[in-house]
Amino acid sequence: MINLEFIINTVSLGSLYAMLALGLVIVYGILRLVNFAYGELIMIGGYTMYLLVGFTPLPWLVIAVLAVFAGMFTSLFTELVAFRPVREKSLTAMLITSFAVSAFLQNAALLIISPRARAVTLPQIFNNSVIIAGTSVPWRNILTILTSIVMLALLTLLLRRTVLGIALRAAADNFTMTRMLGVPANTVISAAFAISGIMAGIVSIFW
Repeated sequence: MINLEFIINTVSLGSLYAMLALGLVIVYGILRLVNFAYGELIMIGGYTMYLLVGFTPLPWLVIAVLAVFAGMFTSLFTELVAFRPVREKSLTAMLITSFAVSAFLQNAALLIISPRARAVTLPQIFNNSVIIAGTSVPWRNILTILTSIVMLALLTLLLRRTVLGIALRAAADNFTMTRMLGVPANTVISAAFAISGIMAGIVSIFW
């Protein structure tokens, strides 16, 4: 018999994968680019937390927010420096660039931080459990599910109720026509990379 703990653990892991998929697909929908450097954005968020927890007196909630911003700004920076110069070339050029960005970020982390795995000190709530229907369920799994639901709702509102969201949807449907209608391409693409980075930063907190 499948118990409640197994179900919640499975839904929690699925929630992380859902946020990962959203971060990837929002860029793919516009550029048709599978960003192979996406995992490194999660790494940036994790190492940001590691450095800030170990070397600053900041509250953990502030550190978590800064980790999300680190993922977002890294994503924007790679779009500006690496992907934008080759965007008009070919899809193959962008794919190769994504591999190059991935290798660069990995080796930068190895050189700057350490080639060994580093643990991030998390708040006590991540280690605590709650009893639901007689089953012990880790709080971190519940927080993961709730966060994913909130992010899905916010992203839905963004895409359906804002000018930027309408521009993103239009660009995903027909990017060339969207540009011809006066929507600034760089703004739309940068917004997609920013949202992708935010998703990666949030995933890094729970991963």
